[in-house]
Amino acid sequence: MRAHTRDTGFLNPTISCWKTASRPCRVFRIVAVIVAFGWALSAVPILYAQHSTPTEYEVKAAYLYKLGKFVEWPDNVTSSGDDSFPICVLGQDPFGATFDTTIARENINGKKVVIKRIAKYRDAVSCRILFISSSEESRVKEILTALSKTSVLTVSDMPEFSRHGGMVQFVVDSNKVRFEVNLTCAERAGLTLSSQLLKVAIRVERNYQPGG
Repeated sequence: MRAHTRDTGFLNPTISCWKTASRPCRVFRIVAVIVAFGWALSAVPILYAQHSTPTEYEVKAAYLYKLGKFVEWPDNVTSSGDDSFPICVLGQDPFGATFDTTIARENINGKKVVIKRIAKYRDAVSCRILFISSSEESRVKEILTALSKTSVLTVSDMPEFSRHGGMVQFVVDSNKVRFEVNLTCAERAGLTLSSQLLKVAIRVERNYQPGG
């Protein structure tokens, strides 16, 4: 599957970046380790203790990027002729400059990653991945209902997000960023999630019913 394309571009980081504690280099190293070790989330904080501990949202930014390589979108999305891969943030942006200094320079399956900040969920229909900020918690059900007929991969770190119909929910467990997957909603949207991704999810919902 195209979603399993090997990420060779991250396997040869420069010596200077491996030894530098700047934010762009920290995220660069996080992504490099994710590439080298797949979804072995527990490896990230251990390997970086000798440099500087990455922030929670630096790790989450790296994993938003990696999600794009472990998910396959339907043909009507991938054959649209658009040469960009939009990763969007709805609501207050908790990532700061992390996206712009690192992830926005990369590509996913030959398409350039473009970071978009949006205020209205109606503008999310052109996004491949949508991170819904906790600032939108009061209307999350409305947002997910509106996007349920699209092929947008919805992601958040709000409590109960996957149980409300969100597709990927980040959770922090023992100081490690992990995630739950609502496979039912992802498949209803025409998305195919890699078995590698599902194996490392701490919870996979396969029989989701709205309101259940």
